[in-house]
Amino acid sequence: MPKYIIEREIPGAGNLTAEQLKGISQTSCGVLRNLGPEIQWVQSYVTGDKIYCVYIAPNEELVREHASQGGFPANSVSEVMAVIDPTTAE
Repeated sequence: MPKYIIEREIPGAGNLTAEQLKGISQTSCGVLRNLGPEIQWVQSYVTGDKIYCVYIAPNEELVREHASQGGFPANSVSEVMAVIDPTTAE
């Protein structure tokens, strides 16, 4: 199943408290339960003004539907075409 990277522009994201991040996570998980097992949240990376999320889903439309239902921005949704790491060089 395809993997997607979602870029969410959220000013001040890096200053969100643990409680705020927990609330965002709970909202996301609630939407995921409603959308069904085809879409999965793998993890997210919080930076200064953005959150980068990794999702597994059958298509970009379902990823964008999750964002819409959760009230999250999805400024960019990119399908992962390959994954490389240091072992790729071997």
